[in-house]
Amino acid sequence: MVETTFHLLLYRAFHAQRGFLRPCLERIGLGPGQPKVVDYLREHGPCRQRELADYFEVDPAAVSRMVEALQKGGFVVRRADQGSRRGDLLELTPRGVEAAHAWEDRCREAEERMLRGFSPEERERFADYLTRAYRNLKEGKEEDPWRT
Repeated sequence: MVETTFHLLLYRAFHAQRGFLRPCLERIGLGPGQPKVVDYLREHGPCRQRELADYFEVDPAAVSRMVEALQKGGFVVRRADQGSRRGDLLELTPRGVEAAHAWEDRCREAEERMLRGFSPEERERFADYLTRAYRNLKEGKEEDPWRT
C-alpha cells in the first residue's frame, strides 16, 4: 500500500484544479500565470509592476514577461502615473475585464466542485489550514538549509 503524504495530496489537488481550469484559460486567451495578474488588476485597480511582483512573491522579471504578453494580447495597457514619475501604471482593457470575469466565474465553479459536500464550517477550517500551512512555510524559509 502506498503511503499518502500531504505533499502528494496537495500535488494531486493542485493538478486536478489546473486540469479543470486549463480549458477556460485557453478559451479566453490567457497563458500560465496571467489570470492572477488580470484578477489582481480587476480587484485592486491600476498598479505598478513592482506591486504585482511583491504581492505574488515572484521575480519582477517574470512579472515583466507576463505583462508584456498581456499587453500584446490586448488585456492590459500601460499609462503614465500623473501623480508620480516612478513608473507607469498597468490597467485592464475592456478585453482584460471580460477575461478576469470569465476566469473568476470558472474559478468559482472549480471551488464549488472541489468543496462539494463540505459544510460551511469545514470550508472555513480548510481555508484556515491552508493559510496556516502557507504561513508556516513562509516563516521558516530563512531557516531552510536548502535555500541559497
